[in-house]
Amino acid sequence: MSNIYIAGIAMTVFGRHKERSLADMASEAFNGALKDAGAKASDIGAAFYAGMTNGPLQGQIAIPGQVVLAQVGLDSIPIYNVENACASGSTAVHLAMQSLKAGATDVALALGAEKMNIPDKVKAFSIFEAGWDVGRAEENFATLAKMGEGIEPPPGSESDKPYSRFMSIYAALCRNHMKTWGTTQRQIAAVCAKNHQHSVHNPYSQFRQSFTIEDVLAAPPITYPITLPMCAPLSDGAAAAILCTAEGLKRIGTDKSRCIKVAASVMRSFSHRSLDEPRKSVGHLSALQAYEQAGLGPEDIDVAEVHDASAMGEIIQAENLGLVPFGQGGPAAERGEFTVGGRIPINPSGGLESKGHPLGATGIGQLYELVTQLRGEAGARQVEGARHAIQENGGGLQGIEEAALAIHILSK
Repeated sequence: MSNIYIAGIAMTVFGRHKERSLADMASEAFNGALKDAGAKASDIGAAFYAGMTNGPLQGQIAIPGQVVLAQVGLDSIPIYNVENACASGSTAVHLAMQSLKAGATDVALALGAEKMNIPDKVKAFSIFEAGWDVGRAEENFATLAKMGEGIEPPPGSESDKPYSRFMSIYAALCRNHMKTWGTTQRQIAAVCAKNHQHSVHNPYSQFRQSFTIEDVLAAPPITYPITLPMCAPLSDGAAAAILCTAEGLKRIGTDKSRCIKVAASVMRSFSHRSLDEPRKSVGHLSALQAYEQAGLGPEDIDVAEVHDASAMGEIIQAENLGLVPFGQGGPAAERGEFTVGGRIPINPSGGLESKGHPLGATGIGQLYELVTQLRGEAGARQVEGARHAIQENGGGLQGIEEAALAIHILSK
């Protein structure tokens, strides 16, 4: 079977785009990816559209992909609608790869787009409440909140403003990690400060303000140990990737020197593991599978983009990916190992907490950063000599972990 390549990739600036329509943002990403690949819309044989908010926030409950892509000039081909919570975009890429490997087409599109900033913020935040078993929501919350038992939040560390209950779950994960491994709030703040500093150099980032560790610790609290800069915002935006077989590249005439090989593409779902079995986590098992598929190991990885809806996510996923031993993510972050110029740069884009998190576009946005890094085109945030990159993107919650999780390894 032919290798699969990312021939073209593009994204919009992630942010609050109240004046822009979903189709307008999707069109920018789509046309940018076409231009990057040197392709035409007529070259695409199948499309995979990732979006979570079209139904609940815009009322387009059915056929969102067909509606949005028709407005950007794509029709007649198979169009598949993909929803896997925050992992929707990465899932679209994985499915596009499956269609290429199956020989259904030689050029496929994965496009994710969301418009989350609407006047009714309560309605927008309610999206996150759909990311678990809604029939057992209170039971789910009680079970997950218990993970944080054993560490008492200090006075004044709880926001008096409404926020997603998922932040309480992230806080419980933080406190469990603190209790189990000795991770500190300052180490979590070090991740956050580093990502905000990276974002200053990313023109596609929603936030481009630099923070110190002290700034992060002194910021308004959400729920201990999480403060406001540690959290991903509500974001609008779109991202698109054009994937090809070698035959597809030849057919459309793409410059192969700028193409990036997809060395591994893995999707897994949660398991009913216990909290004291981190080596059985969906993230760790997915990483092992991806490394085997790529013929690489964590020691070969030069740069990573991981899912940090809160800053703690980077520490957990760095450990799951084997970039540091379990329990060592916090100290490594504090030592600067995850910074551009450090031992293993993570989230040079600024991560979700800075770059933004428009759900269905998030995973493809992560891949955009990694392709840019492997092409050597990342400017001031460039990881020197990057040849192999890994992406991790999770969505929803089942049991005590992500309901769906995707990992891609890219090679220059």
